[in-house]
Amino acid sequence: MPGSLAGPVRPGVADPRDLTCEISCALVTATDTPAHESGASTLTHEPSTDTAAHEPSTDTAAHEPSTDTAAHEPSAMQRIGMLVRDARRHRGLTQQQLAERLGTSQSAVARIEQGGQNLTLELLGRLSEALERELFSVGPAGPTHLRVTGGVPLRGSVTVKSSKNAAVALLCAALLNRGRTTLRNVARIVEVERILDVLRSIGVSATWDEAGRDLTLVVPDELDLAGIDADAARRTRSIIMFLGPLLHRAPVFDLPYAGGCDLGTRTVEPHMIALRPFGLEVEARGGQYHAAVTAPGTADRTIVLTERGDTVTENALLAAARTEGTTTIRNASSNYMVQDLCLYLQLLGVDVEGLGTTTLVVRGRPVLEADVDYTISEDPVEAMSLLTAGIVTDSELTVCRAPIEFLEIELATLAEMGLRYTLSPEYLADNGHTRLTDVTISPSQLKAPIDKIHPMPFPGLNIDNLPFFAVIAAAATGSTLIHDWVYDNRAIHLSDLTRLGADVRLLDPHRVLVSGPTHWSSAEVVCPPALRPAVCILLAMLAAKGTSVLRNVDIIARGYEQLYERLVEMGARIEVFHD
Repeated sequence: MPGSLAGPVRPGVADPRDLTCEISCALVTATDTPAHESGASTLTHEPSTDTAAHEPSTDTAAHEPSTDTAAHEPSAMQRIGMLVRDARRHRGLTQQQLAERLGTSQSAVARIEQGGQNLTLELLGRLSEALERELFSVGPAGPTHLRVTGGVPLRGSVTVKSSKNAAVALLCAALLNRGRTTLRNVARIVEVERILDVLRSIGVSATWDEAGRDLTLVVPDELDLAGIDADAARRTRSIIMFLGPLLHRAPVFDLPYAGGCDLGTRTVEPHMIALRPFGLEVEARGGQYHAAVTAPGTADRTIVLTERGDTVTENALLAAARTEGTTTIRNASSNYMVQDLCLYLQLLGVDVEGLGTTTLVVRGRPVLEADVDYTISEDPVEAMSLLTAGIVTDSELTVCRAPIEFLEIELATLAEMGLRYTLSPEYLADNGHTRLTDVTISPSQLKAPIDKIHPMPFPGLNIDNLPFFAVIAAAATGSTLIHDWVYDNRAIHLSDLTRLGADVRLLDPHRVLVSGPTHWSSAEVVCPPALRPAVCILLAMLAAKGTSVLRNVDIIARGYEQLYERLVEMGARIEVFHD
């Protein structure tokens, strides 16, 4: 196998400083060839031989069998497992305690220590953080790929994680607060980490708790805007939501933006309509937003958004929060991430009226200083992704903690198509506001809806949930017209489903006609460069009998936390490998 550990590995060593190793990207995954050629271990769910019930809290080596035997030289994955096991013991942790820090199951930790679990670079970093020691120094990584053996029904239940889009908005909003902000249940995804890289580069203290789920932010009196991490900023379009908070911090500032000049100019204009009443002028050129701020002309202002966009509404809220007087925002988005932001601003002491409506009235305060503790609500787009996984694999599956208010149109459309499902009694999320329910779906004979499926601003069908209906429509009898009027060319990526046997006809850059039912077939597909269509391809592969390969899947980690591992826990057969 290519790659090696630098220096001898000494199982049982007491000091974790002696456990640091150099790992090549091929050694990290050990799955760059098919399992029958290399012995690559898959992410299939196996019973643990080392459960919490059999592992005493003292967790000594005498009570836990070693994966190392004299008869066989341990594999690379087993050697990595030994490092994790020895460091865990040194910290005095049980497998269950380490699992809690990682936000995973005890059986997954057992598989890691036995060398039977694929390790992504992200998971290696979380292991080092959970064990409070940089165990691994990782060389250059190749692209990540998935090998999916489909045609297997899923089972059991899965819990929806917190909203990525809300987390990003709240990280930007923390710049408003002179006090301490603690965000709970934060999604550990690439998009969040990129925003954190930017925040830290300008002087913000951002610290995860021991379990790696809660994040505490403290903003300094003076931000180092000249030291901004331009690379991280250009890799996330969410950087545009720094405009609202930063107009209160500096009269002149520059922000890098993602994409080419045309993209930057097009992206900034709806935001400028929202932010000019606060005295902000922005010119996009040379890869930078060049911002200049003057005092707003009036104490009270009414802003009519020409586009009911989520980030545009959030930027207007962020600007209004620290601007004296009353700001009325009309045609505002009332989507889930905007509601999370409003709830956070209310905790800061900002008077926000109209939560959940298209008219928001904000009475700002020039100084916001409060120690705030807020739990982010669950993600309706992830909930829809998980529901789709169950639907296309013809599974009996329960999706727990689904934010029903933001899924009602989707479920009504699915009911029209013949999906059989039940809802538990509603209960409140930890933020005390969002309505949750557990959705149980059953195998169903689906039929195409009479009308086309298209998105609308909330409370309509969520634009991010629209692509999943292409996969569902492919499993239904009849033809379904899907109209993606919001994004240019995103519908084109859905035509990749034809590689797996679907009948998807591209009518124009915004419309596809999907005819079913599909007899899914396995294939090798390069991941499209759009997040939701990429996940759609993965979900279709779960339905396709045989072994499929999805290449270059790193984009999925931008919006989903541990998606592959969680699908495996429900019975999916997914193997992660690298070139």
